[in-house]
Amino acid sequence: MRRMEVVGVRVEMPSNSPIVLLKEAQGDRYLPIWIGAVEATAIAFAQQGMVSLRPLTHDLFRDVLEVLNVQLRTVNITALRDGIFYADLVFSNGAEVSARPSDSIALALRTGATIFASDEILDEAGVAIPDEQEDEVEKFREFLDTISPEDFGRST
Repeated sequence: MRRMEVVGVRVEMPSNSPIVLLKEAQGDRYLPIWIGAVEATAIAFAQQGMVSLRPLTHDLFRDVLEVLNVQLRTVNITALRDGIFYADLVFSNGAEVSARPSDSIALALRTGATIFASDEILDEAGVAIPDEQEDEVEKFREFLDTISPEDFGRST
């Protein structure tokens, strides 16, 4: 398993599909995962430190964990089957729950949990970006600085 960092979310053109981009913490591979608009908004909200007037689903889940005195320890992106990514939430009480990576990432950003991806997934779906192409990643980061959660549509 490799520790991953969330680079951010963006809308992929021309399909107009949101993606979340993860990067190996100690490496040069990136992992793009296509996600839904609601989850993209939830991830963008968390990255930008935005707080909604009423708790979003991921905020509610975080708050429930807190009152139950259980911590989300890790998010493990474990499998890629038929183009669909799978993840497990690993809790401080030893419980594990299968979840979509998009929901898992949104929750990890709210709780400070560490995100990991299996070596097999990175070998299969990871994209290595050499140093000379690092300016493309910088352009992506600049794009992330200009995008707002509203660009993904409103969630209620």
